[in-house]
Amino acid sequence: MDYKENFEIKSLTSFKIGGTIARIYFPENVEEFIQAIEKEPDAFVAGNLSNVLVSSDGYDGAVILTKKMDNIDFDGNKVIAGAGVRGTKLSKLALENDLSGLEFMIAFPGSVGGEVFMNAGAHGQMIADVLKSAKVYCPQTGIITLSNSDMEFSYRTSICQRKPYSVLEAEFELTETSQDKIQEKMNENLSFRQNKQPSLTLPNCGSTFRNPEGDSAGRLLDEAGVKGLKIGGAHVWENHANFIINDGNATSLDILELMYEMYSRVKEKFNVELKPEVRYLGGKNEKEAELCKILYQK
Repeated sequence: MDYKENFEIKSLTSFKIGGTIARIYFPENVEEFIQAIEKEPDAFVAGNLSNVLVSSDGYDGAVILTKKMDNIDFDGNKVIAGAGVRGTKLSKLALENDLSGLEFMIAFPGSVGGEVFMNAGAHGQMIADVLKSAKVYCPQTGIITLSNSDMEFSYRTSICQRKPYSVLEAEFELTETSQDKIQEKMNENLSFRQNKQPSLTLPNCGSTFRNPEGDSAGRLLDEAGVKGLKIGGAHVWENHANFIINDGNATSLDILELMYEMYSRVKEKFNVELKPEVRYLGGKNEKEAELCKILYQK
């Protein structure tokens, strides 16, 4: 198995931020994942770090990245994909197989494991609509298969966020549709993302905060006046108030302080406490720990 010590993670994160990881594993299949997690039961598990802010001070523990677990198998209108498969790649392959249901993944920076973990969605589609089952690792019982209902999906969440489950593989049940209709939907989604979200060439982690029930985090942040707000090497994107951009030299503390300012302004103006959509990995920086206690309420 690919394993590294004192690994510089910065180049692998979407934010292009992060220090040294003490131990990192890159399993290529379920068997290797089991070997790694049994050796490092407290490891932080992620896909390709598209939705994770890694501390500039690094992380003393172990990380398991599933990005090399990228098997894909089509069988009629069903597809089984490993946790490391990029959402964009899977949506394009579904198109080639005349299968609809994954159009929302086009241009998604994340991988299947993370998308199932958070019930990712966009443009009226979401993981919960098409997932048949997921193979996950449970520390108590090992590998288990969860049905769609077992996953307890709701907005941007699943049972995997409430229990120590790691998604290893997902089976999707799609709908046979003409390529023209699938491509049309993809084009609409791409056009929306190009107009409403920053390019993936700008270091960012997508939406910073989740939408509160019945409202939009972007609307609240916009009316709270955070667009263009800058701290250190990071700023809130001028075209949408729920995106933070790394201008090139931002630290994780810059990002967290900016998130805290955004959170505080919305709380003061609307008495709404926004919840981060970005995950955090760190623990060595006391100031970051203090901010995370407030932002993540734990």
